[in-house]
Amino acid sequence: MRPTTLGVIGLGAIGGSVARQAKQAGIGAVLGWSPDAAERAAALRLGALDDAPAQPADVARRAQLLVLAAPPAANLQLLDTLHSHLSSRSLVTDVGSVKRAIVARAEALGCAAQFAGSHPLAGTHANGFDASRPGLFAGAVVYVTPTRNGAAAAREVAHFWEAVCDARPVIVDAAAHDTQMAITSHLPQVIASLLGRYLAEHAPPGTTLGPGAKDTTRLAASEPGLWTEILLMNRDVLLPALRALEEPLGELEHALECGDAGAVAAWLGRGAAWRRRIDA
Repeated sequence: MRPTTLGVIGLGAIGGSVARQAKQAGIGAVLGWSPDAAERAAALRLGALDDAPAQPADVARRAQLLVLAAPPAANLQLLDTLHSHLSSRSLVTDVGSVKRAIVARAEALGCAAQFAGSHPLAGTHANGFDASRPGLFAGAVVYVTPTRNGAAAAREVAHFWEAVCDARPVIVDAAAHDTQMAITSHLPQVIASLLGRYLAEHAPPGTTLGPGAKDTTRLAASEPGLWTEILLMNRDVLLPALRALEEPLGELEHALECGDAGAVAAWLGRGAAWRRRIDA
């Protein structure tokens, strides 16, 4: 889908980048809304938007494709309030990193044929419209999650990401997406935050952190409010992953207690082998 009129609700790093890329790609009319009037004004001033109506419903009524780019819980509420304002020929997607809840909500609201979820793997730790840029999604994987009987909408949304944003769309079931993200994204966030908290509480004052500590705690700087929503929405698959860490951690503790160099080396080697394959 290459819409003639694109609507973007939420003009932060992701939503602002979608709007800016759409204008760069030649989309005729890009409309946007943010609860922050200054953000709407900045997007207009920089040419990311053609119009910034005062109400999100005004964007939804005019958009051929509506992108919900607020935090996950807010996207659910926006879908509740905006789906009835869509044209029967319009489509809607979101950009949250948890998909089952919003796919189920679209089905419950009766707009499943007009909805497909999206999750671009192209985030940034900076927030707000100032962190947005055209080209953010170039070459990035974007997961697209269909509703039941929503294959046509998913294909159109996938085509938008490819044709307009130069991304690499991958259509995947919402449950499979959330399981994968729990392991590859949400669990690393928890580990980085745990290590950051430990260092904050136990590192001697004035400690200089080397690149290892900085690299492994980078995710700890992520927005706590956003990640609270993500972790709670996906907690049923995240909790087993967290609990699965107890056994390998216990293995290392036992090897260290016994002074077993071979066991320690083998324990470290499994992670090292995996990471080297990634680098290769």
